[in-house]
Amino acid sequence: TGEDGFELYLPADRTAEIWRLLLEKGAAQGLVPAGLGARDTLRLEASMALYGHEIDATTTPWEAGLDWTVKLDKGDFVGKAALVAQREQGVTRRLVGFEMRDRGIGREGYPILDGDTEIGRVTSGTFSPTLDRALGMAYVPVEKAEPGTPLTVGIRGRGVAAEVVATPFYRRPK
Repeated sequence: TGEDGFELYLPADRTAEIWRLLLEKGAAQGLVPAGLGARDTLRLEASMALYGHEIDATTTPWEAGLDWTVKLDKGDFVGKAALVAQREQGVTRRLVGFEMRDRGIGREGYPILDGDTEIGRVTSGTFSPTLDRALGMAYVPVEKAEPGTPLTVGIRGRGVAAEVVATPFYRRPK
């Protein structure tokens, strides 16, 4: 989500007891439960890729802006040659953040259009209550990936104006 957090691994038969204890002990600090919708909005505001949305078996780190996860100088691994070749040749698409400029929300699977031609797809989109605007992420051709580039998102049969913006959309103050 971009926030500090924890993952707990515990016996299933103790889950309810520990859940109640965490809520009780954390209440004084404002701890409240949040669902997957909140988690998804937070991770999108932080521009964090989610498997099955921004990344899958067909996505490379270079396309998704995850090059920091690859260490080509750390020995051999499955797929290294393909990654080296793609880095040398360059990518044809990039994952970008966008903000809607007109009313509408670009949802997962909505097309990014150039006229009537689909040139990309929205991977995630929502209205951000923190930022008070609709935002999303999409794969677009490299030549459309610079911040400030206008985009058109196909929403229910009509083209709605959007713009590529720098990510993350939100960064927690230190």
